[in-house]
Amino acid sequence: MKSIITGGAGFIGSHLCDLLLSEGHEVVCVDNLITGSVKNIEHIKSDNFTYVQHDVTKPFHYAGEVDYVFHLASPATFKMCVEAPTAIMKVNSEGTFNMLDFAKEKQARFLLASTSEVYGDPLVNPQSEAYWGNVSCTGPRSVYDEAKRFAESITMAYYRYYGVDTRIVRIFNTYGPRMQIKDSRVIPNFVNQALTGVDITIYGDGSYTRSFCYATDEAEGIYRLMMSDCTEPVNIGNEREMTILELANMVLKVTGSKSKIIHKDSLTDDPKLRRPDISRARNVLGWEPKVGLEEGLTKTVEYFKSVRV
Repeated sequence: MKSIITGGAGFIGSHLCDLLLSEGHEVVCVDNLITGSVKNIEHIKSDNFTYVQHDVTKPFHYAGEVDYVFHLASPATFKMCVEAPTAIMKVNSEGTFNMLDFAKEKQARFLLASTSEVYGDPLVNPQSEAYWGNVSCTGPRSVYDEAKRFAESITMAYYRYYGVDTRIVRIFNTYGPRMQIKDSRVIPNFVNQALTGVDITIYGDGSYTRSFCYATDEAEGIYRLMMSDCTEPVNIGNEREMTILELANMVLKVTGSKSKIIHKDSLTDDPKLRRPDISRARNVLGWEPKVGLEEGLTKTVEYFKSVRV
């Protein structure tokens, strides 16, 4: 089995590379390193692994047969929404077109890595795949939210019109080793602040909620979806919902930090709720998360300590 992973040197992509290799796949990792890093894949010594530096907004070519295309390439943080908005929109539009065309040419199965952000600031909780969302099309987050919604539409168009065998995974807040400690997501922010002894910054009153899924659990869910017959979108995330204030206190507990918690103004368009309904993943894929938050945070903190040395 040969698998192409775009964004394969990224945080989730690199964990997926590890999993696919362990399952006997030949893996071609494609990344332009805008947010990925060769450090995430330098531990891989397998003869079945190849790294190709390429920007998927340009057509991708690869000789030989391909069985699976995992399209994970895309910046995914609020910081990147502000600093590189057009890059996000291009990789999810032009990049998705290019990789769908590649999958069509190779007659390969295609998986799109979408996101819980397609639900926007949800008016229902938990969010099931049937929920159409509550998304601002002009706010600062729209470049990511709407780009992923558009990417889902492209994917379904290729499925219906061209008969491409497609899958769509909606990824909920994922964390773990190989995250960039300064990528602006809440867990790296809190851990970095706790480890350096500075104030932990909460935007708003801390009542907003999130549900956090450990990286290896996320990769396993993505893999199971690709290997399944399910052509509908599937949420892959952890059902355990907690407030941002609860998360901050857990980070303090795990790190043993004496940092204080301070509050600043809420971020624009920051969703107030986030909790996946994973009934479809559980029933169709036989998947549910295994790693608890405290265990996952402990491993994540150890990773951040190691890269700060």
